[in-house]
This record gives sequence, structure tokens and C-alpha cells, in this order.
Amino acid sequence: MDGFINFLKPPGMTSHDAVGYVRRQLGEKKVGHAGTLDPGAAGVLPVAVGRATRLIEYLDGVEKAYRAEMVFGFATDSGDDSGTVVERADGFVMPDRERILEAFAAFTGTITQVPPAHSAIKINGRRACDLLREGRRVEIPSRRVEIYSLRLLQTGRSHIVFDVVCSKGTYIRSLCTDIGAHLGIPATMSFLVRRAVGGFLLEEAVTPEQLAEKGAAALLPMDEYLGHLERYDLPRERLKAFSNGLLTHDRRLLARYGQEGNVILQVYCDGRFVGIGHFDGTKAAVLPDKVIVR
Repeated sequence: MDGFINFLKPPGMTSHDAVGYVRRQLGEKKVGHAGTLDPGAAGVLPVAVGRATRLIEYLDGVEKAYRAEMVFGFATDSGDDSGTVVERADGFVMPDRERILEAFAAFTGTITQVPPAHSAIKINGRRACDLLREGRRVEIPSRRVEIYSLRLLQTGRSHIVFDVVCSKGTYIRSLCTDIGAHLGIPATMSFLVRRAVGGFLLEEAVTPEQLAEKGAAALLPMDEYLGHLERYDLPRERLKAFSNGLLTHDRRLLARYGQEGNVILQVYCDGRFVGIGHFDGTKAAVLPDKVIVR
């Protein structure tokens, strides 16, 4: 029982809870998830089962897409409407569409943000949110993230709805807080749904109820969502060597990537996915990293 499940996590379920649910439904102990989703948020949560758990790290760098609602007029300590209000602005003037689009432009590209302290970010091995519950002071360093696109969908009396496509590590709660600060009005995220993680799409995700019905039929091939990695076709006679951790020289890749090349590859043999390797330009060879099929 090996593969991925495109799981539609409902609000109120933690990512850890989702893994436990999949484990119980499939009767499989080896289950993990890629890309934690906040308990209050809904949407796509890729869940790996069996040998696919060894491939979770290769989903780490894929783009993520979200739809969010942002409310103006107050800010909270958590960045969303479940937190404690720390700032209010009564009688504020709702910014017009042009000002909102100007703010979106300012936050598109490489930006610096500070993740919320009410998050699962690890501080000396402990989750920041757990440290806060113990009454400890938490300081989270800023990080650089990529906002590939921001699209305004709707404006209301005190809220906007927008789509965002971004890199890993981006916190939409922090993005809402920062956009509000840019506009001079405290703001808070009031709704979030993750629409995509790489090739895992919301419209193709299975709900907990659908998973209970489908069972193992909901499993997707291990390699189906690794299309962001370059494919390498291993010669048949090198499969045993690859399985035993031995390198395979390939001058064609040296010509393509050069001696400085260090490229992660999804490796196939006779059309079958056999694992993950990487090309090392200094050795002019493909080296195995994860052997999935021997």
C-alpha cells in the first residue's frame, strides 16, 4: 500500500489528526503529510502512505495556492480571527480597489515576513505555539518568501477575498497583517482554504467521507506528483547497481549541466519509477538517493 492521497482537510482537524485518520482508514502505520495546514484552515493536504513517505521531502519546494478572506478594522495576536484582539480601528475608511491593488503589487515578489508566534514553527526543538501556552516569550526570526501572484476577487464593506500563489514557508496570516499595516489599517485573516500544493489540486481532493468509502482506491501513484523534478531514464543494465547504491556515469548529463551541476532526478527504468537520484557534475554521474523499486 504505497502512494499519495490528495486529502481535503476540513476546518477543525489538525494535520496530525488527518494522518491518524488516514492511518485508521487504510490500516497502514507508515503515513505522513507534506506541508502543515493550520487547524482552522481547510483544503489540500498531501498525505503519503507506505514507501511514498520517503518522498515527502521532494514536495517541500513546490508552489502553494490559497484563497483567503481578510477583514479590516482589528488585528489579533495570532493573525487570524481565533486570536485575542490586540488592536482596533473603529470608523476606518475602507481602502478602494486601486489602493488594495497597489498594496498587492508591493507584496508581490520576494518579501520578508515574520511568521506568527501562534504557529507550529520549531524554536529549539519546541513548537512556538506550545511555548506560548506555557507562558514563555517567543521571538521568531523573519524569513524571505516568494509571492508569485496576488489576485483580488472581491471587496466588501470591511473585507476582501483574494487568491495567492506563493513559495513554501509563507504564512497567509502574516501576509494579511502586513498588507493591513501597509494600508494603515489593522487587518486579520478570517478564512483560508488551500487550493493547491504543486500538482495536488482542491477539485481533485477526497474528503474524509470519500476516503472512508474508497479506501486504498484513493491512493495515487508515488511518482505522479513529482513532475517538478527532471526525469532520468536509467539503462536497464544499471538497475541493480542503482539499487545497491552505486553511481551511473552519464556524459550526456555532464554536457547539459556542467561540472557544477547538482540536479535532483526522478529515476525510471523500462518506464517504471524506481526512485530518486541526483546528478553530480564533479563525478559526471547519477547517484541514488531513495531506491523505491528494486
